[in-house]
Amino acid sequence: MNDIDDSNSEQDKIILPDDASVDLKAEFEASNVKEVLDKLDRELIGLKPVKTRIREIAALLLVDRLRKQFALSSVTPTLHMNFTGNPGTGKTTVALRMAEILHRLGYVREGHLVSVTRDDLVGQYIGHTAPKTKEVIKKAMGGVLFIDEAYYLYKPENERDYGAESIEILLQVMENNRDDLVVILAGYKDRMDKFFHSNPGMRSRVAHHLDFPDYSADELLAIGKLMLADQNYRLSPDAEKAFLEYLTLRMNLEHFANARSVRNALDRARLRQANRLFNSNRKTLNKTDLITIEAEDILASRVFTNGTLDVTD
Repeated sequence: MNDIDDSNSEQDKIILPDDASVDLKAEFEASNVKEVLDKLDRELIGLKPVKTRIREIAALLLVDRLRKQFALSSVTPTLHMNFTGNPGTGKTTVALRMAEILHRLGYVREGHLVSVTRDDLVGQYIGHTAPKTKEVIKKAMGGVLFIDEAYYLYKPENERDYGAESIEILLQVMENNRDDLVVILAGYKDRMDKFFHSNPGMRSRVAHHLDFPDYSADELLAIGKLMLADQNYRLSPDAEKAFLEYLTLRMNLEHFANARSVRNALDRARLRQANRLFNSNRKTLNKTDLITIEAEDILASRVFTNGTLDVTD
């Protein structure tokens, strides 16, 4: 970490003459940010508006770094963010990659991600909240603090709730330490809108609002195939058709969580595949047998039989 900090510090001290020029493309290549952006494209299907905004932020920081070489002063850009969307739409993954980008462009010292919820920040009795919140901030300093379901910090209906104290501490840090900490708030869009309406101080400090849309059935199928490939599995052609049908039905049932639901469904399909192979009475299995999810492993879900879902589906 010290080596990186020293390098950035020395770079900032080099002042170029007014008639000098800089190579933006070379600077981009040297930053290795492209590697992170490419990784994001591989990890997440779709989300074009989100990926576009991430690239725009990277460009802003890259140009800002070049401006410093000419001693062109400007206010440190505010990069606190609000990620809204349903579960399983990629918010945490984007936050991780954002932390990497910020680090590689010298905006934060370490580039790690600290993910928390209300329980990590708010105490249950007087004098407990401030130490908890400050300890979390201390861990996150130099990187990104990701607060999931951030609207739970604010509970005006409970006079004995200490969430407001945590918010006040966060507001101070977001203003005074924005050159070494980025705070990303996340949650359902309607609840986050209400949260910002009730907390104008927080709203004024968050510059970037990114909405993560639900995936289509085709996108979820592509996500599922990537998940299986990472674990050396694949869908047979008939299983692929069955899984697309499953997704179309599952999306209309309660507690659907996009990529998380896809992962859960595939875990159950792998379970059924293993039981099918075990009960097949075959003496030998080949590699194809071991890696292939068949249609029957998908079609055994209750989603197909009665349009409902329980923990066994």
